Amino acid sequence: MKNYLSAGKMNNKVELREESTELYEHFRFEVDPGQEPVRIDKFLFSRIQNASRNKIQYSIRAGNILVNDKPTKSNYQVRPGDVISVLMSEPPRETEITPEDIPLDIVYEDDDVIIINKQAGLVVHPGHGNYTGTLLHGLAHYFKESGQAKKVENGFGYLVHRIDKNTTGLLLVAKNEEAQTLLARQFFDHTIDRKYVALVWGEPKEEEGTITGSIGRNPHERKQMTVFPDGDKGKEAITHYKILKKFGYVTLIECQLETGRTHQIRVHLKYIGHPLFNDDRYGGHRILKGTTFTKYKQFVQNCFKIIPRHSLHAKSIGFTHPVSGKKLHFESELPDDLSEVLIKWEDYTAHRNLTEE
Repeated sequence: MKNYLSAGKMNNKVELREESTELYEHFRFEVDPGQEPVRIDKFLFSRIQNASRNKIQYSIRAGNILVNDKPTKSNYQVRPGDVISVLMSEPPRETEITPEDIPLDIVYEDDDVIIINKQAGLVVHPGHGNYTGTLLHGLAHYFKESGQAKKVENGFGYLVHRIDKNTTGLLLVAKNEEAQTLLARQFFDHTIDRKYVALVWGEPKEEEGTITGSIGRNPHERKQMTVFPDGDKGKEAITHYKILKKFGYVTLIECQLETGRTHQIRVHLKYIGHPLFNDDRYGGHRILKGTTFTKYKQFVQNCFKIIPRHSLHAKSIGFTHPVSGKKLHFESELPDDLSEVLIKWEDYTAHRNLTEE
């Protein structure tokens, strides 16, 4: 295919996000009034089951343990009234992960990380309605069959980010808790370089630009996110884009994430009037631009059949290796369905008079 490119009080309440670089609170401790001064690593070691001092110290160094909402140091002395939060890059699991034979396209692997080129239709993390058949179940099978189940600390790896079920492309997974903690901090600090390729309806006015607008849950539609331009709700979100190729009715663009909110690219592109091609959740599954000719409508419907999902691919990822410190960068080719649709649009627009609208 052609490519275009009190100390006992704890709170676990979190929300699962598909495309997210949030840190999730797994433990919260409110220190008792009678607590004597003690180092924070010792304090947490005595209260979190199966947590080693080393793991706690890794988390502290990565800034994932907060005291009164601020990162702390290993030698901090816990005081009465302190609120201590322990953050991790994935939400608490509701079910156990058992091995399932799910095909995985592994792009890169070493002792600390594994990178997978995820196919469309594969949910990354188990959650409501998807307790089996996820990428993590497939990883558990892969690690077991390759003799790594004992080497990978929990047998299925540690997520540091997610991409939507029907988004294809590169996903980075840590193979041990130290790597996860350090990578999660890179995501949190926005030092991970991620680029996506998207096919959108219409043509943005500028060749490149930046979309800003806080993103939060749509109060009128639970399954949708929406932009709150005044920033009064939601969380800050920033997406950079540039045009790669114009097809008159649709445009191929590259998006670079500065933040990683749920459905960020999909929501931001809808916000500026250019939803993803065939994104049924955000309106891109309707014909939003083009002629009134029956042949054109049939052409678009045929394209929808070729790519029966939103047209988004996580094309590249760059990061600093959590152990070696080396800069790593990986690229992936466009999936067949998106490549085929691009070829069809190129052929269609080459033989049409684009002034007939």
